[in-house]
Amino acid sequence: MDLVRALAAIPARHPLPPSSLTKARRHGPQPSTTVLAPVPVGMLDRRRLLLIPAISISIGSFDKGAAKAEFADMPALRGKDYGKTKMKYPDYTETESGLQYKDLRVGDGPSPKKGETVVVDWDGYTIGYYGRIFEARNKTKGGSFEGGDKDFFKFKIGSGQVIPAFEEAISDMAPGGVRRIIVPPDLGYPDNDYNKLGPKPTTFSGQRALDFVLRNQGLIDKTLLFDIELLKIIPSQ
Repeated sequence: MDLVRALAAIPARHPLPPSSLTKARRHGPQPSTTVLAPVPVGMLDRRRLLLIPAISISIGSFDKGAAKAEFADMPALRGKDYGKTKMKYPDYTETESGLQYKDLRVGDGPSPKKGETVVVDWDGYTIGYYGRIFEARNKTKGGSFEGGDKDFFKFKIGSGQVIPAFEEAISDMAPGGVRRIIVPPDLGYPDNDYNKLGPKPTTFSGQRALDFVLRNQGLIDKTLLFDIELLKIIPSQ
């Protein structure tokens, strides 16, 4: 508004007096003098009146945009976990490592021991980035040429074949149980590479969805969600 008042205070330019025009016609323009064509006072006043509202609108839009940018809530810039503070869910149990879990179905029987092989089915979601699924449970794995056979994920307890969160979650589950876990980045894929440790998405589209989040250099939340179903425990030989 200060700029608008300053513009309004500028006096209107009046046309040159007739004597100056006559002198200019008689002697011609001086070498260092530029003769300005006279502009009617009414036209200048009208231009100034049209200009001031336009500047007022522009300044008002800028002020509103600046205020919006200054006070906008930007979760992606908070905290230290890839730009977002760690989310805590009240209905989940949190372990000392920072893993959060909730049992959707409690299994029956003993939990797997170190050296035993577990057979699991699992879902995976990029919960911190639009909740995109990168692996689906209860669906045929692999290509269509494999028919109805499902290639369930298997790994040996204590072998370091899977991400830390996955092994921690399964270590006290029982066969038939389904557990949902919230995985912070430090318990997920090392070096943001799903090829180093399991579980790995079984479809190309799932691999692309997960890889986009893991390798993204922007300030996006890389927290993951897994649903794990423990199907079977194979005793060690």
